[in-house]
Amino acid sequence: MKIVTTCERWAALWRSKNLLDGERKHIINKDDFLPALFRTRREAREFIDQEYGYIRTRRDLREEPHGWKIPIPVRVKIVATPDGSRLAK
Repeated sequence: MKIVTTCERWAALWRSKNLLDGERKHIINKDDFLPALFRTRREAREFIDQEYGYIRTRRDLREEPHGWKIPIPVRVKIVATPDGSRLAK
């Protein structure tokens, strides 16, 4: 019997779309390798506004060659197992 712990949090999803790289998406990291996770959607939105709000005013970053979009808050499900194995879907 495996003991599985799950929880839901909010994260910030980075998005960009340009001709060179195509469409790219990833969860934003707060530290070097740990994702920025928040208990509420409001906290995630505040983080996005504080750290990435400047993209709204930078037309040069939203157009080619960058194609940046303002990150959006997304709900993520975190699944932890004692041995660190992945669960089959």
